Formats: sequence, structure tokens, C-alpha cells
Amino acid sequence: MARKQKLCFVIMGFGKKTDLSTGKTLDLDKTYKNIIKPAVEKSGLQCIRADEIQDSGIIDKSMYALLMHADLVVADISTYNPNAIYELGIRHAVRPYSTIIIKEQEGTIPFDLNHNRIFHYVHLGDDIGVDESERCKDALSSMIEQVSKTKIIDSPLYDYIQDIEPPKLTQKEYQRIIGDLSEREESIFAISERATYHMESSNFSEAVKLWEKAESLVPNEIYFTQQHALAKYKSKEPSEISSLTDALKIIERLDPDNETNDPETLGLTGAIYKRMWHVTDDFEYLKRAVNYYGKGFKIRRDYYNGENYALCLNISSNHEQEQDEKTYYKISAKKVRQEILEILSYLLNEDEYYKSVNKWPYATLASCYFGLGDTENGLKYEKVFLALVMTDWEKETYFTSKDILDKLINGK
Repeated sequence: MARKQKLCFVIMGFGKKTDLSTGKTLDLDKTYKNIIKPAVEKSGLQCIRADEIQDSGIIDKSMYALLMHADLVVADISTYNPNAIYELGIRHAVRPYSTIIIKEQEGTIPFDLNHNRIFHYVHLGDDIGVDESERCKDALSSMIEQVSKTKIIDSPLYDYIQDIEPPKLTQKEYQRIIGDLSEREESIFAISERATYHMESSNFSEAVKLWEKAESLVPNEIYFTQQHALAKYKSKEPSEISSLTDALKIIERLDPDNETNDPETLGLTGAIYKRMWHVTDDFEYLKRAVNYYGKGFKIRRDYYNGENYALCLNISSNHEQEQDEKTYYKISAKKVRQEILEILSYLLNEDEYYKSVNKWPYATLASCYFGLGDTENGLKYEKVFLALVMTDWEKETYFTSKDILDKLINGK
């Protein structure tokens, strides 16, 4: 590849990932779009992330070549994504300098990178605040320019062990592996961008095809499997119950019954079962929804799972014939909602949070207040949520749950 400008390769996860040390789920694509890519391009470099490589069939070969050859590597180790950590280790082994490590400010580093300078940023979960994005773009761009000029050793291997030479990759071999990165229409990044557009347009049938393609190209990427299942669940094609059954088969690839402690996977599995109950009125599906939502909430105190866990507990109370069990479910739902309010009150006390387009916490707050009988605060946060919501299916999701809760609490 004949490069007209220097190249920066970005190491990080795709989509939404959960930091197991904090329980916080981060949309890493927002970090890339709002901070890393604009900062790199502002510094005059071409910016490439692994999912933007055109020939996805040789993504591993391309990744190794870029780790060796890129003029700069920016590694986001937020959520301690194992692929990102592994790739950072390779970069440190093959290049003495020109590597920048960045990380979301919360959480701890479980291994010794203390000697490395790490760039920290504030992430709100679903998005990054406007002021924080601007601050980080300027600060990271300045760091990139400094690192590019000084060539100071940042690899611990080359820092601690003297007189070793990094491996070399010839330009001819590099071109053979990489090809032309300027054409990206079939890149994973382009596919996921089109899929996201169709999701936002409620065109779920087209989104299903694209997420399925992305998942087939990167089968170990959890986010693509989650989005594939969500799109199928929302498509209602060829029929609603068949789409739910198919979505369940897709999400089962992530093993929600055993290995996973990812709140997104557990919440999505719970949502599928809750919808199956809604369509069939089969109480067994509701019990499964309670199980998955409850697991997600208990493991990570995730407010989305908690809100739906509380709703399913109320529904269970309504179905239960035994009075003691009815009371247990009802009290449990109340306790869960009170705990969620405590969790979200911490976030709401952060000024930057109000500048975010992170809408779902407001939907959760509205639901919790309605569930606790506080209509005034419920309407207050519902108004905030509806002002931020962008798609019809998101509104439909909110009002479907609200209607169920209203009938349970108020008998309407």
C-alpha cells in the first residue's frame, strides 16, 4: 500500500463492553468516533481500527502487520478487553516507541503498567459528554504530536532490556498482507454502521442480514451476536413468535445459562423471554425472564436489568395464588426499585451526566418512580427520556413496559 500519510492503528474492543471491575457497560464505539478518530486525524494521521480493514478474511494477518508497521498505535484498554491487551503486548514486543495507552478513568489495572503514561477519559456508559469529548480530542491530539516527534521508548521490553533490535517487516510484505485500505465498503466497520442505521430506522429485517454478516466475519465478537439477536427479536418476521425463537437460538451462542456474567447478554435473554410471555401468556417464559434479569442485576447492579427484574416480579406477584408468595414478589420489586434509585442518584449527581445523550437511565428512573407510586417524579424523568429518544421502537419499548406496570400497580 502506497501511503500518502502516516498511519495510526487503534487497538480496542468494538461496541458495548462491560468492565467487570466496576459493572459499568461502555459503548467503545463512541470512544472511537468521538475521541480517538478525530484526535488522530487532527494530528494529520490516517486512522484505522481493526474492524475497518477491508479484507476481513485476513483480519488476523492484517492486524499483526499493522502492529509492526503502523507509525503510531493507540491502545484503549478500557474494560480490559483480552484482545486489546494481547495486541498491546505484541506492539510492545515489536516497536520500542510510538504507542499510546488510553483508558476510561474508573476501574483498576490488574497488572503492572504503572510505568507507562496512560491517558484517562470519562465515559458515561452509552456516550461521552460533549465537553469531555472536546477536552480529550485536544489533549490526545497534543500527546500524539509529542509522541510522534520525540520517539521516547514506551515499551517496557525495550526499556528494561538493552541492545535488542525490533523485528522488521519489508514494505513489499506489508503491502502484500494489507492491500489497499482506502476502499472500505465491505469492512466490518462499514457493515456495522449500516446495520446501526437500519436499527435506528426500525428496519430490523435489513439489520438482521448485516449483523449476521458481521458476526460471521468476527464470530468471537460478543457485540455482533447481541445485536444480531436484538434485531431478529425486533423484526417479528416471519412471525413474532418465530422471530423470538430464532433470537433465542442466536443469543444462546453466548451461553447465558452458564458462563456469561455480561449484563447485556443476560438482559437481552430476559427481554426475549419476557416478550415470549407477553405473546403467549405462558407463565414459564416469565419465570425464565425473572431468572435472567435477576442474575444480571445481582451480578453487576445493572439498572436496565434491575428495572425489568422489578417489573417481572410485579407480574409474578399478580399471577401467584399463594398470598405469602404474592407479598414476597411485591416487596422484592419495591426493594429493587429503591436500590436502582440509589445507583442512579450517584450518576445524576455528576454534572457531565446531564450533557450526555444517555437516555435509558431516565426511562429507568421514570419506571421506578411510577412503580413506587411517585407519579410526579415519574412524569419528570419520562419527559427527559422522551426528549432524548430517537427511534419509534425505543418509544414502543418504553410505553409497552409502562402500560404493563400501570395495569399492575393501578389496575388500569
